[in-house]
Amino acid sequence: MITIITGPEIMIQSLKILPKVDRLTAFFDAFELEASLEPPPISDGRARLFVIGEPGGPAERIVLHPRGDTSPEPSALITAAVDFEGTHNPLMNALPDRVVVDVNDIPTLRDTTAAFMAEALESRCGRSAALNRLCEVIVLLILRSAIDRGATGPGLLAGLSHPALHRALVAMHDAPARAWNSDDLATAAGMSRSHFMALFRDVVGTTPQAYLTGWRLILARRKLDKGAKVKAVARQVGFGSAAAFSRAFFRKFGDWPSVRS
Repeated sequence: MITIITGPEIMIQSLKILPKVDRLTAFFDAFELEASLEPPPISDGRARLFVIGEPGGPAERIVLHPRGDTSPEPSALITAAVDFEGTHNPLMNALPDRVVVDVNDIPTLRDTTAAFMAEALESRCGRSAALNRLCEVIVLLILRSAIDRGATGPGLLAGLSHPALHRALVAMHDAPARAWNSDDLATAAGMSRSHFMALFRDVVGTTPQAYLTGWRLILARRKLDKGAKVKAVARQVGFGSAAAFSRAFFRKFGDWPSVRS
């Protein structure tokens, strides 16, 4: 806590110094990322990542098309198909159709892209594993850059970019099963309840409870797809009963979770 003393009347105000929170790890924990090199893109729903530069020279920028339906980028040195479960991953869905990052603006991205190009252009043992790991770092750095730049309209990206609201979002992402209420989330964001509720709707485009329910259901679908049982999943993502979970699941996805169990 710090104390600020200003003016002739010596006004004293206490401010809490909130710890930094990680806005990306929950997405990398929840969704699997795979990358593969391929000829010019096709419309298969996977994201496309282009390494752009002059022939024989270093990479100059990275272009990411999160939804994959695109024509080849001019001057692409390498094209990779990236599957980060875009149909289910809300962060990928929140990105604009084309994200461009200058690699020289981010030293870590420049070095990682150089290593990615070296692996892509040589047939060495462990090449596939190396490409996946390096591509994961590249995508992480692109997402970090997108969050830093923010968004022009309401949505998840705008919420993660907000200096206070992102704390409430991260709290929900990291502990979806917790019985979060509006007061808890406002406290996480360092705001009054009324200010938090109004600002969250304006910036994210929905209410905190609606966002939390959506996040829980997205995680639940991932678990069910992997063979988990409905009752266990309902409990793991914070629903009071399997019946309540099933009704919410049907409202969001249009089918019943029992079909997947």
